[in-house]
Amino acid sequence: MATVDECRQALHDLAARLDRNAETRGKLDLDRTLACRVTDLATAFHARLDGGRLVDIADGDDPKAKIALTSSSDDLLALVAGRLDVTSAITSRRVAVKANPFDLLKLRKLL
Repeated sequence: MATVDECRQALHDLAARLDRNAETRGKLDLDRTLACRVTDLATAFHARLDGGRLVDIADGDDPKAKIALTSSSDDLLALVAGRLDVTSAITSRRVAVKANPFDLLKLRKLL
């Protein structure tokens, strides 16, 4: 099981990767609040997706978030590191993503 600090760092690593991708791919029209719930650590983080960038990462849940990702700590780290494919993680129910279908399509372009 990963630690809260490792999960927090993984989100910051993801934010850095999205920043690099946004520079080469251009700005994505997506401005949504995001909650990341880590089930085995009983913790959560929240942030904003702004133009394809992940910003304002902070501890704590956002129950009103427009996009919610729920996973175990190890699966979160594996997703961010690219060791776990997001599509197979969702279909196998290792990861749950709650969002409207149009946001899901836009999210696919980020990863």
